[in-house]
Amino acid sequence: MSLGVVGGAQSLLSAEAGVSLAAQTSEGGSNMLPPSTDVQPATGGSRRKRGNTWRTRVEIGLLSGPAVIVFVTFVIVPVIVALYYSFFKWKGLGPATDFIGFANYTWTLTNSDFWSAVGHNGIIMVLSLIMQGPLAILMALLLNQKMRGRSLIRVLIFVPYVISEAIVGIGMGLMLQTDGALNGLLSHFGIGKIDWLANPSLAIWTLMFILTWKYIGFAVILMLAGLQGIPEELSEAAAIDGASYWKIQWYIMLPLLKPTIKIWAFLSIIGSMQLFDLVFIIWGQYIAPIAGTSTMAWFMAYNGRLSGELGRGSAIAIIVFIISLIVALIYQRFILNRDTEGALTEKED
Repeated sequence: MSLGVVGGAQSLLSAEAGVSLAAQTSEGGSNMLPPSTDVQPATGGSRRKRGNTWRTRVEIGLLSGPAVIVFVTFVIVPVIVALYYSFFKWKGLGPATDFIGFANYTWTLTNSDFWSAVGHNGIIMVLSLIMQGPLAILMALLLNQKMRGRSLIRVLIFVPYVISEAIVGIGMGLMLQTDGALNGLLSHFGIGKIDWLANPSLAIWTLMFILTWKYIGFAVILMLAGLQGIPEELSEAAAIDGASYWKIQWYIMLPLLKPTIKIWAFLSIIGSMQLFDLVFIIWGQYIAPIAGTSTMAWFMAYNGRLSGELGRGSAIAIIVFIISLIVALIYQRFILNRDTEGALTEKED
């Protein structure tokens, strides 16, 4: 037993001496072997990384290829074709041979009716944001609460949006005529006949009422989707701290809903710039400029297709495209890009 203890002690002393000798050798460097300078090239890793890069590019090409083909076929190519025909006096039949240069553009930009249509589009755009935005937010905040019949109310609000513009235009045109259903209803209350469609001081408001009724459902559904993406814990914590319902909506819900509001506003602006079908169906090709409801798209259709001047209509289409593109780029640059500032950071090596 004593011999085992002595042997163990000797082994422990030998180990400590070895450790001390190794430390001295490493510090002095006299007994240390020079490190190997041979570095094996990481050919396997670089090849693997290169393979992953090509695989990623192939996947992106396969997934985005169909969308790019559709976009080029139905957007880029028609714009190029319209640009080509805009320099000709062309009736739409046969090849375009009567080259007139920028005459169609000059005619459009010096036409007072065109600038009136541009002004009407601007009025519709501003009034759509003012009328539909706050109303959609209030309705979304209401429908975001737990209440009976909430699903039914959501469906009823969204139904006008899915109805065809042709049906809405024909129905509203018949109902709002001088001898229509609305004036017939008002006559029971002693109110005389009102010209809702041809009176310049009322026609634009009639149009805004129709647009609000038609598209408010889309705005409400979009706002509801944004509200439901906000964690409930935030409002619950604020309620526990003593915040009232309206303070929660104002200081928590609305700030977090700003990205959704900006997206809806962008879609509303683009839709206002492209408005045509309801105006043409309800007001036709003769009453719209008199009533003050003509739009750029209506002006393009009237002075292009309906007048048999397809070259001129192509020039108007290019001008409308440029105006819409400028508005979209300005909005994206100064409004939408603010949501991503600071969100993207460069990866440090």
